[in-house]
Amino acid sequence: MGIPSKEEMQQALIKRQGKDLQEKLENSTVAVCGLGGLGSNISIALSRAGIGKLILIDYDRVAITNLHRQQYKASQIGMYKTEALAENLKEIAPYVELKTHTVKITDDNFEELLSEADVICEAFDNAEAKAMLVNGVLEKLNTKYLVAASGMAGLDSANTISTKRITKNFYLCGDGVSDVANNISLVAPRVMICAAHEALMVIRLLSGNQEP
Repeated sequence: MGIPSKEEMQQALIKRQGKDLQEKLENSTVAVCGLGGLGSNISIALSRAGIGKLILIDYDRVAITNLHRQQYKASQIGMYKTEALAENLKEIAPYVELKTHTVKITDDNFEELLSEADVICEAFDNAEAKAMLVNGVLEKLNTKYLVAASGMAGLDSANTISTKRITKNFYLCGDGVSDVANNISLVAPRVMICAAHEALMVIRLLSGNQEP
């Protein structure tokens, strides 16, 4: 069997998720900032859910050390993550619209890069980059939803990872404690759990639900 038609894919999603939710997701744009363990998993979850458009932003290349927790293949080592992830997403969800930016997000360019997004996902592994993006979005793009992460390293219980509403449009996922900078390892299942929290929060927000 070949690739299903766009209509067949839409009907399959409607069957599982309902027409109302599917239409909301299909008409939404989500930006994923950073395509590592968090961002690559978030992107795949959102593509599978039927998000209409994803903006993928990262300047790094796939390395062998990424493969244990990031959604890349051994054959993609050396490729830019934007290109490799776009390739993988098109295999999973052939009709998702993708816009890629192989650049580093800075104070000077984040507004332009994120202007189209309904929801912005912060998925960096660097504390300074996280702070720059979160502070910038809250100050200059404060009408948009922002879903970020803090704490997913180590082998602590998955039950310590949660989603919290910080301000009206700002949500934070993770345990809020563990940090790879403290020589704590990153393991695929725990990173994926945090990524799933971010992806689910995005879907909830687009569907009209919010955390209390």
